[in-house]
Amino acid sequence: MNVQQTPLSIAQLCRALTLTLGAVAVPTGTSWAQEVAPGTAATDSQDRLSTDTGAQIFEQPGVLSPAGSLTIEPSLQYAYSSSNRIALVGYTVIPALLIGVVDVREVKRNTFTATLTSRYGVTNRLEVEARLPVVRRQDTSIGRRVLDDPAPDQPTAFDASGNDVGDVEATLRYQLNEGGAGVPYFVGSLRVKSRTGRDPFQVVTRTNVPGLGDGVQATLPTGSGFWGVQPGLTMLFPSDPVVFFGSVSLLHSIKRSDVTRQTEAGPELIPGTIQPGRIFGFNFGMGLALNERSSFSLGYDHSSVGKTRQNGVAASDAVRVQLGTLLLGWSFKTTPKRSINVSLGVGVTRDTPDMTMTVRMPFSL
Repeated sequence: MNVQQTPLSIAQLCRALTLTLGAVAVPTGTSWAQEVAPGTAATDSQDRLSTDTGAQIFEQPGVLSPAGSLTIEPSLQYAYSSSNRIALVGYTVIPALLIGVVDVREVKRNTFTATLTSRYGVTNRLEVEARLPVVRRQDTSIGRRVLDDPAPDQPTAFDASGNDVGDVEATLRYQLNEGGAGVPYFVGSLRVKSRTGRDPFQVVTRTNVPGLGDGVQATLPTGSGFWGVQPGLTMLFPSDPVVFFGSVSLLHSIKRSDVTRQTEAGPELIPGTIQPGRIFGFNFGMGLALNERSSFSLGYDHSSVGKTRQNGVAASDAVRVQLGTLLLGWSFKTTPKRSINVSLGVGVTRDTPDMTMTVRMPFSL
């Protein structure tokens, strides 16, 4: 069995960015629970204070801002993930005997994302939103080759980081129906994601890193490298004292042609078109009001990432990836117009970040 190490392929670059940036590159959640119906303005601030029942646990809200209301939401997210890989570089004579090298690699990944979000209610049914993320990434790769001649005495560690603006986003949301007693509320959304962040084709890929081999990024990207359009549909169903919610979405990335990849040997032109796989996402959960000021939410978010295609054909090393996260959230109203929200995400699939902690502090003007 011969295994040859090569620099990161296009499919690997796109897949790695999807898995590491998470909400920065491809946020799929589109709702969180609130007792106030989407697009329904309360009679005063205290009414809104007493009727909110759910802590924010997903990236995008389902409850719309009242007409003329501006909400500013600074947030900070920390995500940690680790992965282990064992590759056999050589061939086997019999199943119990290996001739060659065992490549053992471990990656520790830390990602900080500071985001400034603003939402404005155009009408009681229509809302616009803009998001500006700043991303700080730090990866440590630890590798060692066993049975290599000569084998290193100690594992080799390689650090890489990236710090830049992420992909700016803009979203429109519209309440589709009146809703009411026993009738769920539906909110449609359309999100456009730019490629303002540093993309994976702009960073240099190193070769022959001791203990790690080829395909190691010297600096880390902070953006996806592709424009994206994501329609979505959110449902909220109040059932006192609980609100049930869920959403579905589909992220379509705009293909790019004649991309140039940076390597140590210089720029490398990749002919043809590159099309990242579509991402189908869904989430569901429930929100519960503990009292007039605090609330609790529990939910699950899932994304299915399709295969990357080059020149209309799926890349040979492309695979479909499943990302699942269990989410817990708590919210506390400090004033009628200000609140603090803390959420915790725990990855339930191998490719999902092990832990995600998010703190949001929205306030209305």
